[in-house]
Amino acid sequence: MDATVRTATPTDVLHRVTDGVRRLTGQLTGRRRARAEIPAVDEFPGGVRMYSPVTGAGSPLSPPMRVTPDGDGVVGRCTLGIAHEGPPGYGHGGMSAMLLDELMGWACAAAGSPGMTVSLQVRYHRPVPLETPLRVFARVTGTEGRKISVDGSISTEEDPSVAVVTAEGVFVSPDPDRTRALFPDLQGTPGGRQAHGSR
Repeated sequence: MDATVRTATPTDVLHRVTDGVRRLTGQLTGRRRARAEIPAVDEFPGGVRMYSPVTGAGSPLSPPMRVTPDGDGVVGRCTLGIAHEGPPGYGHGGMSAMLLDELMGWACAAAGSPGMTVSLQVRYHRPVPLETPLRVFARVTGTEGRKISVDGSISTEEDPSVAVVTAEGVFVSPDPDRTRALFPDLQGTPGGRQAHGSR
């Protein structure tokens, strides 16, 4: 992905590379995963999502962000590349929202209140620099029935005390009937796991 968006290769070379990519793609044969099917390599819910565009090592779009517990919340670490560019040299605002949405879902799960995003209010204080290690933080700030309130922020690892983007989110834990309707493939998964998160 990085080479594709950085290259100044002549058009004839790009055409040859495109032909090669088509040949390689043709080798990816076999049964294709259905839209709502949970990949066998996933630990859904509550774990690794191999093809997540935020945390998935198997996604060409993913930075990927690595998530760990941190005090009363969770922290994600990643570096956005040129493929995530908005203004020249800085991350696209949608990428910031996606990083925060993902990590806020992890924070809900870590706090024992798994939920799905209902609303996300993002404030952009400064541009998010590309090719710079980032620290994303999220924590649950309150619960009311099935509603979960979450705060999140993005800063650089170099200056973690200065938030460049902040967010407030509302998540809702789906009831069992709604969970079954949203994630029918969870029936029969190991341990009878319950669905959660925006991941």
